[in-house]
Amino acid sequence: PTHRGWTMRRVQGTSGSRFLGVLPQKGFCMTAAGTVVHANLEGGKGALKAVRRGGVDGRVRGFEEIPHTGRNGWINLLKFWRENRFQQLHKHMERTFNVLGPIYSVEREKVGTLSSVNILLPSDISELFQSEGLHPRRMTLQPWATHREIRNHNKGVFLKNGEEWRSDRLQLNKEVMLSASVRRFLPLLDEVSKDFCGMLQARVEKEGRGEEGKQSLTIDPSPDLFRFALEASCHVIYGERIGLFSSSPSLESQKFIWAVERMLTTTPPLLYLPPRLLLRIGAPLWTQHATAWDHIFSHAQARIQRAYQRLSSSQARRSATGAAGGQYTGVLGQLMEKGQLSLDLIKANITELMAGGVDQTAVPLQFALFELGRNPEVQERVRQQVRTSCSQAGGDPQKALQGAPLLKATIKEVLRLYPVGITVQRYPVRDIVLQNYHIPAGTLVQACLYPMGRSSRVFEDPLRFDPGRWASGSKEDGRRGEGQGFRSLAFGFGARQCVGRRIAENEMQLLLMHILLNFHLSVPSSEDIKTNLTLILQPETPPRITFTKL
Repeated sequence: PTHRGWTMRRVQGTSGSRFLGVLPQKGFCMTAAGTVVHANLEGGKGALKAVRRGGVDGRVRGFEEIPHTGRNGWINLLKFWRENRFQQLHKHMERTFNVLGPIYSVEREKVGTLSSVNILLPSDISELFQSEGLHPRRMTLQPWATHREIRNHNKGVFLKNGEEWRSDRLQLNKEVMLSASVRRFLPLLDEVSKDFCGMLQARVEKEGRGEEGKQSLTIDPSPDLFRFALEASCHVIYGERIGLFSSSPSLESQKFIWAVERMLTTTPPLLYLPPRLLLRIGAPLWTQHATAWDHIFSHAQARIQRAYQRLSSSQARRSATGAAGGQYTGVLGQLMEKGQLSLDLIKANITELMAGGVDQTAVPLQFALFELGRNPEVQERVRQQVRTSCSQAGGDPQKALQGAPLLKATIKEVLRLYPVGITVQRYPVRDIVLQNYHIPAGTLVQACLYPMGRSSRVFEDPLRFDPGRWASGSKEDGRRGEGQGFRSLAFGFGARQCVGRRIAENEMQLLLMHILLNFHLSVPSSEDIKTNLTLILQPETPPRITFTKL
């Protein structure tokens, strides 16, 4: 059976997987296959009936005719909670698309009746983004917003909308998105990446096995990658190193990493319940969430205060000596020097950048090392390109990256299979038609990245790890059709794309570059990684990687 050209077939499920994919806010009917009430997921008559409903007579169907996941939201919520299905929401989405076709709605019984429409195909995503308007809106993470309100903190651009969002975002873009800014912070990321590899080399030599000069060591690198991500973020954002590669990293920094993980873990359940009600009754879940954010803000406040003191001292010295400035002071220092944002708004946005700058790079790096380790031919192709590029770059990290496009393609391929956030959301400012269904303006529409990245309708041989598919002139590039430029959306799109995108992309590429120059990667087990969803997609168990000195 087909649904608007969608061939229905049973797809074998595979494990594996600025800013974030989110769950329906205040919703009681989940975006998940396990919640389909009127369409049997095993492919029975109910499923076929739901898929065929769209019709083929050419008329635009009404919103209420979109295949849906059922209406009894309270029962679905209880079922999800009891069976802990929140952690597998990405897989449930994938199965729902397999049953209902490339579009389905999630109806939520609540006063005011809110609905979400989930889509999969790049052509539909293209149409959605063309209707996002001057001030694109995505779903608000209400637990985060409530924390800011009750603590009297300013909100950063991630939690803002409208002209206020646009004004702040334009100022931030100058320091984190423009190519001139990227050139200034690339050397800082390169320095941290080199130091990480130096630390790893010393560990392999001390703990590894094999003859001298060719030792190998098998470890879970995730704790080291989290430390790398925090060290790199602090260097770029605050303009200071915090010494996380020492033999005894600070307890303060370890607590920050813990707080970010706790914040991400406690966010999804809070999206379904009123945060202020939980606050009033002293619910432990809310207390844990708020405490995690408090620690994140406390950590950021201490760093900002130190940076402010350094900047003031530096300006005083320059004023006294008449010397010109010139040393890069980090994103924070640049924002303070230019004075276009108030100090409170700078604090709010710097804190959001730091909160999103650890897991959102450390976790994709775990997946990247694993995929390169279990695909040695791909690893060697990338390494050869990196070696050639570095030999011609003269120590310039920007030239090295420009000469090794397979590095960027590797990150895109990792994020295709394992997107950090599983959806990108928009509220169209005008009525649109998707898959021949009418979507009213103001409807929450979610582009579902995890199912799209693994769909054979979008990618050839989708479960194969192949960075070459992103190369200009590749076979897959040659078959690009309508909307195919919207197949890679891990960092979002347009004016509302992840504000830390350039930092994250370059941070991951530079670390992979230095690792490939110094180590051969392999894996003890090449079985697919099982994944869980907190607010981001992560391995159920971090993969073990074998590093062998080259």
